[in-house]
This record gives sequence, structure tokens and C-alpha cells, in this order.
Amino acid sequence: MQLSNNAIVPTKGSRFAAGHDIYALTEGLEPAKGQTMVERGIAIGLPEGTHGRLPTRSGMTSQMGIAVGGGVIEEDYTREVKVILRNHGYGDCLF
Repeated sequence: MQLSNNAIVPTKGSRFAAGHDIYALTEGLEPAKGQTMVERGIAIGLPEGTHGRLPTRSGMTSQMGIAVGGGVIEEDYTREVKVILRNHGYGDCLF
């Protein structure tokens, strides 16, 4: 469910993709060695007995040094999905 008019609905990168890509509500800058909570502007509903997972994309880590912190969405969580981004690199990164 979109919680903001600016939110982008999650998409699949290909028909064989294991999950959906999600997008930041606004662009931002993650400082070197910093951590930021990024708003997505979406909420999701999960089937009973399941959970959601927000893994780090390999390209984000290998190219930018960005990793997702936390990353588990419980089945009863119904509020906005936010993502903790951690910059393990030595330079600032745009997201």
C-alpha cells in the first residue's frame, strides 16, 4: 500500500528475480561510516506464518559499501517499511 503520493511501488527486475526492488521515498546522502533510516512510503501485508526480508543487494555492497541493517519484517507489522542503510565505505554515497 502506498502511504505517500511520491512512493514507488516495488517492482521485479526480471521474471526470475527472487524478490522485489524497493525504492527510497527521497534521495539522500549516506555519509562515510554512517547509518541512516530511509523512508520508503509503503506498507505491506504478509501472509500468516511468513516474514519479509530486506537483504542487501550485492552491487550495493561491492560497488558502494552500503549494507542493510536489520532487514526482517514480521508478519504482523503493518506500518511504513523503512530501511536502515549502513555505509561501510570511506566515502559518502548517494541513495
